[in-house]
Amino acid sequence: MTFSWESQPMLLHICLFLCTTGVVSRQFQLQPLNPAVLQGSDVQFRATVEGDWQIMTWDVGGLLVLTVPVDSNVTSSSRQFSAGFCSVGNSSCVEFTIHNVSRRDAGPVICAVQGDYGDKTAQLNVQESGTVNILGGNVTVDQDQQVEFQCVTTAWFPIPTVSWTQDSHAINSTLYNTSSMADGDYFNSTSVLKFQAVKNTTVECWATVAALTNPQSSSVSLVVVPKPTDWTVLIAVVVSFGGAALLVLLILGIIFCYKCRKEKQSNYQDEISRRVRTQSQISTVSAAGQANAGFEPDGQTSVAPSELTDSGFYQANGPIAHEMPDIINSDQTGNGYNSAQHTLDGTGFRKHRHVTIV
Repeated sequence: MTFSWESQPMLLHICLFLCTTGVVSRQFQLQPLNPAVLQGSDVQFRATVEGDWQIMTWDVGGLLVLTVPVDSNVTSSSRQFSAGFCSVGNSSCVEFTIHNVSRRDAGPVICAVQGDYGDKTAQLNVQESGTVNILGGNVTVDQDQQVEFQCVTTAWFPIPTVSWTQDSHAINSTLYNTSSMADGDYFNSTSVLKFQAVKNTTVECWATVAALTNPQSSSVSLVVVPKPTDWTVLIAVVVSFGGAALLVLLILGIIFCYKCRKEKQSNYQDEISRRVRTQSQISTVSAAGQANAGFEPDGQTSVAPSELTDSGFYQANGPIAHEMPDIINSDQTGNGYNSAQHTLDGTGFRKHRHVTIV
């Protein structure tokens, strides 16, 4: 590769610019920049320096806690803090460790490299996990009944994230409501879950913070008792059809009774008419029998009243002749009684006259 003299001034200017800004040999990086750890655990920071350096310092919470010379032993203000090279013989990478982190260690962690490197700052978050408990324990309810569970988290920092699962499946957040309140340096939360019980299931309440690898949980069992068969619909249908059938039978009964009564009235009227006709005929025949009171038997022209006896017979001087009167008792006539008149003529023979009344 060949370079022309015309390009050398431009390359010189580029090198001067890079050296002035420290891009070429004055860079270093700090990781992580925003770690979250649980109280009591350890946290590590790693500083990577490009180029040569002599001294590195670490500040925690505004205090210088550790000094790392590139060619001598590390100087620390406390056993809680330590540092070392990432690998033997590699001075470009330094690991800084804070042991048994407490909440007073939270805040800025500053790494500075002497010279033109400047410093880098990370923000340390120290969190605490508390307890999780579903109140009331296991629950037994009837099928389709509304059931409510209450989960309480205590002594968390910061406010934990609360969620619910049912048979290891996440529950929609619209089914529960979570509220939190401060308790000194900690937070307590209450989450209420409501849903309709359909089948036996396991309900779990979960609480977590960013630093917690495995969320804490509390679980209870929900036992659903099948509800008894609802006969309401069947009873309603049976009652409806039964009522309709009774109504039809009632209507038919009323019609039948009406017809029977009408027939009885007709028969009664016919009977009355027949009796009236019969009575009229009887009256006519009775009247005719009374008009026959002056009947004279053969050979007898007249009978003196004195010759009649109390029994209706007359007595003559010659042979005794008994004659039945023509007057018919009305009671006998009314009963359709067939009456016969008996007379004796002069020869001693009996004559019969029959009167039949219908």
